[in-house]
Amino acid sequence: MPTAVSIAVSIAVLVTGVSVAQDRDRYAVKVPNGLAFSEFRGYEDWALISLSGNGGKIAAILGNPAMIGAYKQGIPGNGKPFPDGAMMAKIHWDPKKQESYPGQPIVPGTLHDVDFMVKDSKRFADSGGWGWAAFDYDDASGTFRPADAASRPPQGNDAKCGLACHTGVVTRDYVFTEYGKR
Repeated sequence: MPTAVSIAVSIAVLVTGVSVAQDRDRYAVKVPNGLAFSEFRGYEDWALISLSGNGGKIAAILGNPAMIGAYKQGIPGNGKPFPDGAMMAKIHWDPKKQESYPGQPIVPGTLHDVDFMVKDSKRFADSGGWGWAAFDYDDASGTFRPADAASRPPQGNDAKCGLACHTGVVTRDYVFTEYGKR
């Protein structure tokens, strides 16, 4: 019995160590011009803004408390800009069908990438006040790397990578995502 307990404890320590190492590695990753994964620590617990499906991926769009508060005040529909400190995370997965579940729902499968936006009008004055970052996920190693031209879809890999795409919604303070009615 003591040997079994010892083995179980050893396995738990090993698994915890791998998880901690992967977290440490992801928080060390950053895109050129300094936008770092670590700036979005805790994004996994942010509130849901909306869901989306595009390019064969499904996504959950999350917001930090400043972002959610702004949406609840009517931003961007009221013409006001999001406040500095507002952040969004968009988590993309390859979809999978749960064949054995009632209705065979489509649910998140393999993690594909995580994208971030942060409003900082001083730091990103030349990109509409927003900084962007996209990080591809490698399922085999459990690590992230900055997205780049080889990513699917191809990405710019600096803090302004989202500007060209988001200029189409400049009147919405560069934000596409609508806050879903609850």
